[in-house]
Amino acid sequence: MESATKGADLRESKVFSGSAFDGVLSRPAGAERNLRARPFRFVAWLRALGRRCTIRTQLLLILVALMAVAWLLGGAVTVLHARKSTLVEITAAMDLAEALVKEAAPAIEQSAEPERALASIPGQVGFIRHVRISVTDAAGLPLPPVRPPHGRHLQRIIARPAAPAWFAALIAPPIETRQVPIVVGGRRLGSVLLTSTPGDEIAEVWENTTALAQLTLLVGIATIIVLHLLFGRVLAPLEQLAAGLFDLERRDYKVRLRQPNVRELAVIADRFNALAEALGAMKAENKNLNRRLISAQDDERRQTALDLHDEVGPYLFGLKANAISIAKSSDGPQAEVRAREMLQMIEHLQLTNRNVLNRLRPMALGQIPLADLLSALMQEQKSQHPDVSICFSAAGLRPSYGESVDLTVYRCVQEGVTNILRHAGARRARVELAHEVASGDGGEDGLLLTISDDGCGIAPGIARGRGMQGMQERVQALGGDCLVETATGRGTSLRIAIPLSASDS
Repeated sequence: MESATKGADLRESKVFSGSAFDGVLSRPAGAERNLRARPFRFVAWLRALGRRCTIRTQLLLILVALMAVAWLLGGAVTVLHARKSTLVEITAAMDLAEALVKEAAPAIEQSAEPERALASIPGQVGFIRHVRISVTDAAGLPLPPVRPPHGRHLQRIIARPAAPAWFAALIAPPIETRQVPIVVGGRRLGSVLLTSTPGDEIAEVWENTTALAQLTLLVGIATIIVLHLLFGRVLAPLEQLAAGLFDLERRDYKVRLRQPNVRELAVIADRFNALAEALGAMKAENKNLNRRLISAQDDERRQTALDLHDEVGPYLFGLKANAISIAKSSDGPQAEVRAREMLQMIEHLQLTNRNVLNRLRPMALGQIPLADLLSALMQEQKSQHPDVSICFSAAGLRPSYGESVDLTVYRCVQEGVTNILRHAGARRARVELAHEVASGDGGEDGLLLTISDDGCGIAPGIARGRGMQGMQERVQALGGDCLVETATGRGTSLRIAIPLSASDS
């Protein structure tokens, strides 16, 4: 008993070791992880494909996939129904042929030549679809068919091209054979063999199936083309939305989307237009706030400059006059030396006071036209740096554009030219200021300031100084743009555009 149990265990272990379970048990852990990772890789591939394709393409791909599945399912259903109908057709044909043979059998007994009458049965029965009729004698040997003089004759149907072998294997029922014995005078004269031939029925099914498949394919292609055009028209608002978002990114808050015909997209367009309107209102509010801030700063600087000019200036002048008087009237050399030292310190304080006044606010600002003020600034820079050619041109300028705009332009020109003289190493510099008139499409007039040089340019990675930052802040506070174009060894170009509202006229 124990030995039989051991033998059974040994056989079982051999069976498992030689079967597929051996490969499963010995499969490495890495292969198991690869098998589990395949579905995730496929999902990741689908996601990457979805990110690269447009919505229209994704919808069309889904539609093509659904059509392909429907086409395959329709083909499978067609094959199943064709198999059943072919079997029914073949069975009915065999029954009909058997009934006709049995109906013709009594005529053989009455015939003077039974063998010849037996051989003429296929001609008497005529052609029956899906059935092949043959005759054998009593020994089972085939008899050559004989056409009876007065037998029925049915015209054969035109043969169709044969169906492919794989389709015939799916449709064809099992070949059926029936044998009808013919007995004359109590002895067996022979037999009539009925054999099913489903080839022409399968060919007919194949012809109908291919015609239906071609029609379905053409309808599917036409449907895809029509849906491609419809999807393009329906999804066109999404392209407009993308273009509108790009305009918002460029701070163009005047963009508006047209109302699409699709309700969901119309809601998105309404929300986008509301967002653009809110951002435009916020931009206008910020612009007004920045203008007020700049005006407040300019007013404070102007008041500080007036205080320095009206309060500190006279005292410095008085001290200088007294120091000169002391220096002239003193008898001792020591007192004269001290008086002259006091005079030098007072002159230094006066120069510092003038520089502070100029940095706070040029005293001539608002008193003379802006073009003349900038021209005087350029002449001063030329006199201090005769080795650099500085060209200044102004076109279409008004005498003044208001305290904030005039001071911003003045500071930008002053800072830009100073940077050229200090850092560019240029031999030529050019300053151009022009008043650009709006084209009449609801735009605003503007000032365009261009400061260019042929110096060394700004090296990549160089941080902008406080002067440039302050210049950009003032320009942006007025709603303008400040753009610096530079290339190493090819000079620098500073372009500043300041819009002019009605209040700046």
